Amino acid sequence: MNNIPAEALVQYQHKGISKTKLAKRIFFIIFGAVLMGVGIEEFLVPNKILDGGIVGISIILSHITGFRLGLFIFILNIPFFFIGYKQIGKTFALSTLLGITVLSLTTTFLHNVPVFTEDLLLATVFGGIVLGAGVGIVIRYGGSLDGTEILAILANRKLPFSVGEVIMFFNIFIFGTAGFVFGWDRAMYSILAYFIAFKTIDVVIAGLDESKAAWIISDRHKEIGEAIMARLGRGVTYLTGEGAYTGDDKKVIFCVITRLEEAKLKSIVEELDESAFLAVGNIAEVRGGRFKKRNIH
Repeated sequence: MNNIPAEALVQYQHKGISKTKLAKRIFFIIFGAVLMGVGIEEFLVPNKILDGGIVGISIILSHITGFRLGLFIFILNIPFFFIGYKQIGKTFALSTLLGITVLSLTTTFLHNVPVFTEDLLLATVFGGIVLGAGVGIVIRYGGSLDGTEILAILANRKLPFSVGEVIMFFNIFIFGTAGFVFGWDRAMYSILAYFIAFKTIDVVIAGLDESKAAWIISDRHKEIGEAIMARLGRGVTYLTGEGAYTGDDKKVIFCVITRLEEAKLKSIVEELDESAFLAVGNIAEVRGGRFKKRNIH
């Protein structure tokens, strides 16, 4: 699966990790790799549905040659282990090697285990969910299960394309090849499974409480700020701005909320000032300060 944001590749490269955190990281990387292996061997591969990235290429090569899938996953990812070691760091590289090794062994052990379903739609949906959950867990704890992202980052330095565009081109080639090898209906199911896995990864990494930043500009900033604190239990910060066109001083309300609170925030702003400017954006991580929600009585 190749949906890892570039910034996630270096998210956990820090020194002085405790033994407890190290054990937790190892456990969840193993658990995530096993989950991905289950998604591949128990749902996708038996029904001739592909994943993207190196795993997708491995599935095609395994089908053509008859060799075990786990062997191709391990061998094709080895070069990216060394690239990751040099470009990103030792911790990431070792976490990736652990994940890829466990994934390869899991697909080998599950190869002859009876599948959960032969229904193509069920296999696509649940295979994508299980696979995406596994990949998301591994990313969240500092590893990777596919070398495509590293390749895309390196290609981005020399080509006029973003990392996401390089990965997209790579997967277009893989799914196009799948159409010739497995049939175009299987290629379309593969794209659907890939999309489901992609969305599942987002949820696992960010969680249902994904943070969002909100900027509000209004002449009634005090009322809106007090309403946010009273009704959402979130702290707010008043920033001073200046209108570029009018030159007037403006007060900007800044606050951090979860995605589940976004609709409530919008209703508060609309209720107090329908003409207020509101901008909401995603935040990858929130630390420190007083982000923890206050209890509302």
